[in-house]
Amino acid sequence: QLQLVESGGGLVQPGGSLRLSCAASGFTLDIYAVGWFRQAPGKEREGVSCISADGSNINYAGSVKGRFTISRDNTKNTVYLQMNSLKPEDTGIYYCTADWRVCDYSGTYYDTNEFWGQGTQVTVSS
Repeated sequence: QLQLVESGGGLVQPGGSLRLSCAASGFTLDIYAVGWFRQAPGKEREGVSCISADGSNINYAGSVKGRFTISRDNTKNTVYLQMNSLKPEDTGIYYCTADWRVCDYSGTYYDTNEFWGQGTQVTVSS
């Protein structure tokens, strides 16, 4: 079965950190671009960050730039999202996605991608 599985979400205080993981099973992730999206309650899903298949191109949404870092370890078939200095507005369900193209690396994200994970909840609250 081809799937992406996110992990690492949880409850954290403002200013805290979390590291999300997106592991692929049933297929090789290293030929795909991978992105992270999030959806806050009552809001539309938005792109957060994306990384090219070889890791040479990366983009961050303006709201997370300087606080989040995306990386990938193709030997482990996994992509990570390190989230630091978390804010209450970062709260939401975080999804990873993979396809030949997930964003254009200038800020446009595509949400019609082939593979999606089930999501992991991130809650930032005191």
